Amino acid sequence: MATSLKAALGAQVRDLRRSRGMTQEKLAEELGVSPRYLAGIERGERNLTLDSVDVLAAQLGVAALALLSPER
Repeated sequence: MATSLKAALGAQVRDLRRSRGMTQEKLAEELGVSPRYLAGIERGERNLTLDSVDVLAAQLGVAALALLSPER
């Protein structure tokens, strides 16, 4: 079964956050969202707007398209 776009995005966010040694709390604070909301993104439960993906990518220092790819 193909990975959903939300699940791919969440996995990429989680991997990038961890590779930068950031906690969910720290990234959530920098994004201005709750840790619970960020956890939902990482689990693929949140349906983000394209603008939100752009902001998230900028905070993680990657291109937005990198977050939408199921494989890096």
